[in-house]
Amino acid sequence: MEIARAIVLGASAIGAGLAMIAGIGPGIGQGYAAGRAAESVGRQPEASSDITRTMLLGCAVAESTGIYGLVVALILLFVNPLINML
Repeated sequence: MEIARAIVLGASAIGAGLAMIAGIGPGIGQGYAAGRAAESVGRQPEASSDITRTMLLGCAVAESTGIYGLVVALILLFVNPLINML
């Protein structure tokens, strides 16, 4: 039984690490979106409010993906519902 518990805890730690990799995608996407928005504002300064609004909405959606990964990692590390199944 103790070996099964160690395997579950180890697999949970690996799963938490993999879930945190989800933070890389939103970071890259937000940086790309901000760069393209700055380029668009440079080309069309009169549309800066629309461009900024659209960029912020897209960044908020992308950031939620990273937050979901963080929540999954925290659940696997601290709550660990799989331990109760042993």
